[in-house]
Amino acid sequence: MMYGYGPGMGWMILMTIVWIVLIGAVVWAALRVARTLERGDRGRDTAEDILARRFAKGEIDAAAYDEARERLERGRRAR
Repeated sequence: MMYGYGPGMGWMILMTIVWIVLIGAVVWAALRVARTLERGDRGRDTAEDILARRFAKGEIDAAAYDEARERLERGRRAR
C-alpha cells in the first residue's frame, strides 16, 4: 500500500474541473470574438438598425417606422 504518496484523487478531480473551465472560457472568448468580427467594426447596432429590426419583427407599423426614421434623419442633420 502507498498511502500518502502522490497527489491523491482530490487533486485529480480539481485539475479536471480547472481544465474544463479553462477550455470553456477559451471557447466562450472565441465565440465572442467571432460575433464581434461578424458585425464589423462598429461593434454596436445603430438606431437605424434597431428601428429596421423592430419593423421587420412587426413590433411597429409602417407609419411609426416612417415617423421614427424621419426623426432620426432630422436629428442627424441638426448636428
